[in-house]
Amino acid sequence: MWLTLAFLSAILLGLYDIAKKTSLRDNAVLPVLLLNTVFSTLIFLPFIIISRTCGADTLGQMFYVPEAGWTTHRLIIIKAMLTLASWICGYFAIKHLPLTIAGPINATRPVMVLVGAMLVFGERLNAWQWTGTAFAVVSFFLLSISGKREGIDFRHNKWIFLLIAAAIFGAASGLYDKYLMQSIAPMTVQSWFNIYQMAMMTIIVAILWLPARDRGRRFEWRWSIVLISLFLSAADFVYYYALSCDGSMVSIISMVRRSSVIVSFTGGVLLFHEHNIRYKVIDLAMVLAGMVFLYIGS
Repeated sequence: MWLTLAFLSAILLGLYDIAKKTSLRDNAVLPVLLLNTVFSTLIFLPFIIISRTCGADTLGQMFYVPEAGWTTHRLIIIKAMLTLASWICGYFAIKHLPLTIAGPINATRPVMVLVGAMLVFGERLNAWQWTGTAFAVVSFFLLSISGKREGIDFRHNKWIFLLIAAAIFGAASGLYDKYLMQSIAPMTVQSWFNIYQMAMMTIIVAILWLPARDRGRRFEWRWSIVLISLFLSAADFVYYYALSCDGSMVSIISMVRRSSVIVSFTGGVLLFHEHNIRYKVIDLAMVLAGMVFLYIGS
């Protein structure tokens, strides 16, 4: 069950990447991210309100948001900070990098989660899963070669460094999710961390973007910004319930979610007409081979 949910989350994440790239092209990054947190909050705020006024009988356990004390909210605030740091780095990177480069790089993120899961949760992988991880590592080096064909030097490109930073923060957030799901309801985490992110982004935009908006990239409204929140909220909802299932492994779920690269890569080819696809397909094949080995191993 949890593996099926992980694959569904991957499809939604791929659509999220396409909506994000569409929204960020020639557009200001910070206000787009702020609106993402606003719309995500609007999606989940009704569940908080109904949970308080009507209880679990009205919503059902899947959508019910239990009350939580300050100790729980403090843990969720840490989650919001980790996720927001990953998003800020990732949004700037994906704006300036082709999806056919950014997507496969993101797909190698679970290697970091794997190491953390082994150290923190004592998870162990079998031979199939180790082979899948090896494919993911090799694919990163192949991507660096493909990037050079487009003038992207992985050693000196700041957007590549931001994408790697986004991956590190995202990996930390993924490990932290597994910890949270052991004691906190998924809807509590997802509902409240969106609210805290919105508050943080409001402060960031007010300090960093508003005073300089006339000197930098101006903001342009696009309806794809709404789709960012819809696809991401659905992907995270499925993801959190996968983590809460008995026997779920955060290292495998995180790796399977990176198969979203299939959807985002296809979008880069068909919608954004990106280049050097023949070479990048080989890189993508390595990532997909890793997904297959992980699927067999689990």
